[in-house]
Amino acid sequence: MHRSRIGLVLVDHPASDWEAGLAFWAGVQGVPPTGDDDAFRSLGSIAGVALESQRIGEGTPARVHLDIETDDVPAEVERVVGLGATVMTPHDGWAVLLDPGGLVFCVVPVQTGEEFEKHALVWD
Repeated sequence: MHRSRIGLVLVDHPASDWEAGLAFWAGVQGVPPTGDDDAFRSLGSIAGVALESQRIGEGTPARVHLDIETDDVPAEVERVVGLGATVMTPHDGWAVLLDPGGLVFCVVPVQTGEEFEKHALVWD
């Protein structure tokens, strides 16, 4: 048994556009960006799902992607692969995957704490 949920929506921009994209999405959300990480800033939440801006490497197009947070990364990767996902890049403790249409998403450890506890789904 493990638990998971879509916990984060990330707006990804290459470094050359990141500051402008961050300012735009902060304005859309009506909040100041928070955090001091060189690659991530929080933009608040939407119904318990975190909204973040992420700086990505040059050559990767701007995009929006989802993070599925889970208390058991290998089990969740196995579950979503069984639904049709493909592992693109495995990492130590998390993974980048593609859905059947080629959209990028990640499976990551729990990152939202209390929101995860309130909203996670239980899987056998």
